[in-house]
Order: sequence, then C-alpha cells, then structure tokens
Amino acid sequence: MSKLVKPSETFNSINFSVQKQEREDYEKCEFINCVFTDISNLNFINCSFKNCNLSNCGINNAKLQGVEFIDCKLLGINFFQAKDFAFEVYFQKCLLDYASFDSKKLNKSEFSYCKMHEVNFTQADLSKTIFVECDLYEAIFSRTNLSGVDLTGIKNFSIDPETNILKKAKFSSHDLERLLYKYDIIIE
Repeated sequence: MSKLVKPSETFNSINFSVQKQEREDYEKCEFINCVFTDISNLNFINCSFKNCNLSNCGINNAKLQGVEFIDCKLLGINFFQAKDFAFEVYFQKCLLDYASFDSKKLNKSEFSYCKMHEVNFTQADLSKTIFVECDLYEAIFSRTNLSGVDLTGIKNFSIDPETNILKKAKFSSHDLERLLYKYDIIIE
C-alpha cells in the first residue's frame, strides 16, 4: 500500500464542493475529513484520503496513481472514467457500494475490510489485486480476470466460473457453493 511517510501538504476538513480546487496537480498530499463532488481532470499522485466523502463524485479523466483511501465513503463512483495510465488505488475500511470498475486494470490495487455491495467489475483485470475481508454482496463479475487472486477473505460473492477467468484463483472450500450456484445443485 502507498504509505505516505510525510505528506508535503495536508488539507483538513475542507468542503471542496463549496471551495473549488485551485490547482490541477496534487502530489504527496493528505486529505482528512474533506468532501469532494468532482475531481475530474485533476491529478493525484501518492496521495492519501482519510475519512473523506467522495460519494457520487465526478472522476472523469482524473489521474489516480498510488492513491489510498482510508475510512472513506465512495458510493457510486465510476472509477472506469479515471485515466487508465498508472491507475493504482488502495482502499481500507471504505464504503464502495455501487462503485464501478468496468474494464479497469486493477492488478496493483488492494481492498481491505471494505463494504462493496453491487460493485461492478465487468471486464476488469483483477489478476494481482489483493482482497482482505471484503463484503461483495451482489458484486458483478462478468468477463473479469481473477487469475491468481486469493478470494478466501471475501464474503457474499457470486462468481460464474464459465464467464470469468479464474486460473489459479484461491477460494475457501466452504465457498464452493457460491461458484456452483447456477447449476442448482445441493452441496453438503
């Protein structure tokens, strides 16, 4: 995870929906208890967001490189609209319900202790993504690359092995039923 040793600048308790960002580039910045409604066309490199609210935030053409979100609300964000180049994000204890990572390459990303109900991972590359104790209730996996991903620490998921790439993905034996749900078989 991108750990900021010492941020170059800290923004605390700022409502950016009222106060407009005065610049386009933020590097090694820390945002604490801030509110954002639109970060489109802004660049965040090695930045940290702590206890921030970015729910339904506009993110079109934003650069998120080495960005960590800790205890943040990120409801309904369309991460697929962010720039693809150098996209690297880390989430810890975040609320990500209804977010979309459609067609996003997330193989350097991490999700730890997050609630991710109905998140869209359609055609996403999660091949090296780390999941730790996440709740993926009704998350959408369709043509998703989950190769080599350790999914033993996630719950409430439903993944169709026929429409996703699962080579060397790791599942708990008690989750076998979630992989075979569509066959309507009974596992005891």
